[in-house]
Amino acid sequence: MSTTTQLLRFITAGSVDDGKSTLIGRLLHDSKSIFEDQYSAISKTSEKRGMTAVDLSLLTDGLQAEREQGITIDVAYRYFATPKRKFIIGDTPGHEQYTRNMVTAASTANLVVILIDARRGVLVQTRRHTYLASLVGVPHVVLAVNKMDMADYSQARFDEIVAEYKAFAAQLNLHDVTCIPLSALVGDMVVDRGDKLNWYQGPTLMEKLESVEIDHDVNTTDFRFPVQWVCRPQTEEYHDFRGFMGRIEAGEVSVGDEITVLPSGRSSKVKEIVTLDGNLQTAFAPQSITITLNDEIDISRGDMFAKADYLPTVAKEFAAMLCWLSETPLDKNRKYLVKHTTRTAKCLFSSIDYRVDVNTLEQHANPAVNMNDIVRVAMKVQQPLAFDHYKRNRASGSFIVIDEASNNTVAAGMIV
Repeated sequence: MSTTTQLLRFITAGSVDDGKSTLIGRLLHDSKSIFEDQYSAISKTSEKRGMTAVDLSLLTDGLQAEREQGITIDVAYRYFATPKRKFIIGDTPGHEQYTRNMVTAASTANLVVILIDARRGVLVQTRRHTYLASLVGVPHVVLAVNKMDMADYSQARFDEIVAEYKAFAAQLNLHDVTCIPLSALVGDMVVDRGDKLNWYQGPTLMEKLESVEIDHDVNTTDFRFPVQWVCRPQTEEYHDFRGFMGRIEAGEVSVGDEITVLPSGRSSKVKEIVTLDGNLQTAFAPQSITITLNDEIDISRGDMFAKADYLPTVAKEFAAMLCWLSETPLDKNRKYLVKHTTRTAKCLFSSIDYRVDVNTLEQHANPAVNMNDIVRVAMKVQQPLAFDHYKRNRASGSFIVIDEASNNTVAAGMIV
């Protein structure tokens, strides 16, 4: 696929006041992706605050509480494009109590930009966000050493930070890490190279974002199609039509392919692939389609279509890594639901094996599970699920946990 039509989802993460919002503002401004009225509005706000220069971070800090405190609380999304690529940016919170916001943003990202203040170096929250990025399978990492202007553009300081960070990242098996010195405030090495970092010969941040190869990040081998809806129009024209609607989460499917329906294990061949724009011969992830089959099989929402060569695991028990999102601690006696692809089933936690200390990566056995904790658990579900290990397939290897009483989402899980 050409990068001219590719969409890159990336997030920025790091400790509080490392300059994430300013960096995104600089990207938007220097790539000419903001309108005059937007620039005028943040200019007036900056002036009211008594600032001598325009505060570009205001382009992303959308909530009133954020603007008043000068921090980012919610995940602020922005959309922009260059001649080479389209982008969705997620500006994630730096404060530890908002780490759960970062988990949801990172779970769909192709790349994460981890910001570090050149004066402060690698901090606790930097390690936490890096671990979370590895946990949720973000394939590409950019270490952006920001505020180089306040560290005299020192190459020695940059090299020192890079060495410390790469030593930590190596423990997490992060293979694609690119380190870039920059100044979001001044603009050096963000979109334009500037003239103060001539000792650095690598790409600018924008050059990296435009050129990073993401084609091979997607699992194209294993066809996975969770059924969202069984379509029976009940009209004279389509009286006998019975189609299965959903989004292809991985792989591809063609008319005539033999597919297996899980968890039943029944097989049939694809008769038609129907879309609003007409029928297709072949469809690919992440297209939303309707599939009709040659045979009448009992199929309902939550079932999974796959090909016999690459079947997922079908089971009622599995191990998982959880990020606990709720202020209410995990209670093994409480009733929970698992939502996995399009299937929702009752579940229980058969064991809580350990909690990961994200600062040291040490494992603490039999822990209490509180908000923002990362734990390994064993789970049982009432109905069989068709799943893959998360590292093989993010879509069919992930799930959320819902509190049955409050209907709140309390955890995000990755099957291991």
